[in-house]
Amino acid sequence: MAIFPKSSDIILKVAGAVVGLGAVATIAAYAYYSYPTVIDTGYQPVQPVPYSHKLHAGQLGLNCFYCHYTVYRTAYAAIPGTEVCMNCHAKVKDKSPRLEPVRQSWVTGQPIPWKEIHKLPDYVYFNHRSHVTAGVSCVSCHGRIDQMVEVHQEKPLNMGWCLECHRDPAPNVRPAELVTQLDWVPDRDPRKIGEEIIAQKHLNPPTNCSGCHR
Repeated sequence: MAIFPKSSDIILKVAGAVVGLGAVATIAAYAYYSYPTVIDTGYQPVQPVPYSHKLHAGQLGLNCFYCHYTVYRTAYAAIPGTEVCMNCHAKVKDKSPRLEPVRQSWVTGQPIPWKEIHKLPDYVYFNHRSHVTAGVSCVSCHGRIDQMVEVHQEKPLNMGWCLECHRDPAPNVRPAELVTQLDWVPDRDPRKIGEEIIAQKHLNPPTNCSGCHR
């Protein structure tokens, strides 16, 4: 004699399906909402001040190092402080409502809450100085910033992409004094130029784990 009626089989199957689908939906929702968007190619957050790199770096020819002034000396690229902005904007467009957050930051001493775009995981070690002084241009990792009104992440910045360059760096190496000349057009094969610089400087980018994971 059956303890449970046959209808209980259907109920159990339905209940199992509901629980299973619920678990899948929960995992999917967690993955979606916890996914770090900063690792996405194309990531383009809205900044607190509408700063145009196309205007400043492109049309006005402002050198990358004017704002990101530590990349030649340290591992990190500086996010420009308000005083850098005010070097110009204390006089230029000093009444523009779009620059009110800059003026407020200058008066209060509170930094402008810029949103970081190119952000590597904490377990990745990346040294701007070693790359820039070797002759790796800003454009190799960040794209044509001087053509972007709003900056977005153009390169994937993942491990495979980095290793591809470390294994064959020549196409991305140029004279160090030209790293911020984003529109630079070589007068001969760029690979040959890179190979010559690599030989002169004895460059040997690491491809072992400890090179980037310390």
